[in-house]
Amino acid sequence: KGTNRSAFFRGEVDKYGWVDVGSSFLPSEVIAAFLFAQLEHLDSIQAKRKEIWSTYCQGLKTLQENGKASLPILPGFATNNAHMFYLVCNSLEERSRLIQFLKENGVWAVFHYLSLHNSPFYASRHDGRQLENSELFSEQLIRLPLYYELDYEAQNKIIQLILEFFFG
Repeated sequence: KGTNRSAFFRGEVDKYGWVDVGSSFLPSEVIAAFLFAQLEHLDSIQAKRKEIWSTYCQGLKTLQENGKASLPILPGFATNNAHMFYLVCNSLEERSRLIQFLKENGVWAVFHYLSLHNSPFYASRHDGRQLENSELFSEQLIRLPLYYELDYEAQNKIIQLILEFFFG
């Protein structure tokens, strides 16, 4: 549907990005049924996701305080839907080492995306401008596991592993 997402998850490519025009506008009946069930429990699902997000934020704030990594910023005018929690490492190499360290310890964390202007689909359409923030986040951002079934013990393990990585 425009990306190489499935190939990325199968390990066939090392970057998830746009490869062609794509779209999918209609959910299947099975997907619609899952969505309906989730909508019926939206408040409890969102509360749990926000709790997980807040636990990451509290548990990892020392990284930002010590200049080891940046945490998400939630401006006063915005609300948080807790759809993901990420860290911004200080370099591509550091992010790569952190992803590998977590993987070796049973935690699946991934980088977020390949910038659209660097993707095979859009590269020939890009006007060549430097997009520093796009490239920085593409190279340094790491997404941490955040899903409804993530329990406190598993999340605490993730937090402790990240603190161990940065502080030894």
